[in-house]
Amino acid sequence: MIRTGKKFSKPEMSRVINGDLILAAEEIPEEKVRLDILMKEIYKSYNRSSLQKFIESGFVRVDGEMVLKPNAKFSRGVKIDLKVPEIVKNTDLVPEVVYEDENVLVVNKPAGLLSEFKGEYCPEATLADYGLIVHRLDRDTSGVIILAKNEETQSMLRRQFQERKTHKTYFAVVLGRLKLDEARIDLPMMRDLKRPTTFRVDANGKPAETFYRVLKTDGVHSLVELRPTTGRTHQLRVHMKYLGHPILGDPVYGEEKADRLYLHAGRLEITLPGGVRKVFEVPMPESFNDVF
Repeated sequence: MIRTGKKFSKPEMSRVINGDLILAAEEIPEEKVRLDILMKEIYKSYNRSSLQKFIESGFVRVDGEMVLKPNAKFSRGVKIDLKVPEIVKNTDLVPEVVYEDENVLVVNKPAGLLSEFKGEYCPEATLADYGLIVHRLDRDTSGVIILAKNEETQSMLRRQFQERKTHKTYFAVVLGRLKLDEARIDLPMMRDLKRPTTFRVDANGKPAETFYRVLKTDGVHSLVELRPTTGRTHQLRVHMKYLGHPILGDPVYGEEKADRLYLHAGRLEITLPGGVRKVFEVPMPESFNDVF
């Protein structure tokens, strides 16, 4: 017996597939498109990542209804309204000026102040409001940081960090008593793929080197001086965690909660435009000594 193939239950569909019947335009279902893609066609000044954040934050209405999922699909004829709230900067976290000239601004960053915000919409104050970012400190880290006032200076200073021609000194309160009063930590690091926003020690990672020295201890906590020669993200926090002595108040790698992350950038040595070598220092917060 010869099989002629599957028969269609609807003759019209068979004729459409064979090209014998052309559907009228109004009979062809309109293709639906992701909301974030539709918005990108309308709001060209924003990137797609920012538009996705707007949707998830409840700033977008489609035909009058709030939509919270960027991947929700709609026809192109829908009415899309975007209402971004006015940005009100937090003035409680204002960096203290340590040094300023025509090319640079050196400040003491308070803990809690973000270095830089990714995307066009920034609902909070950042260091980028004061100058061009050269290097970064974690949001919860306080201390000395240098900003550039022009792109030429920014490139010149960034190159020094990349070529390891700067010297940085940090202070941290860590849990427990370290076995050695001072030592060199040479432990490569890489991103933790299970938690992409964090990092971990891994033999396949990038080189990461930190020197530490214990300044004082009561056995429960220790105040240490940390001098990194490389600038990996979360380097000091990951290294101390790996040694079994996480930094007090570290919300990601720590074990003991506190009112803040007890990590402070106390000293920065760098060459300014014109070839002048400068050392900038800011005092350690009093709370670091209050732990003992």
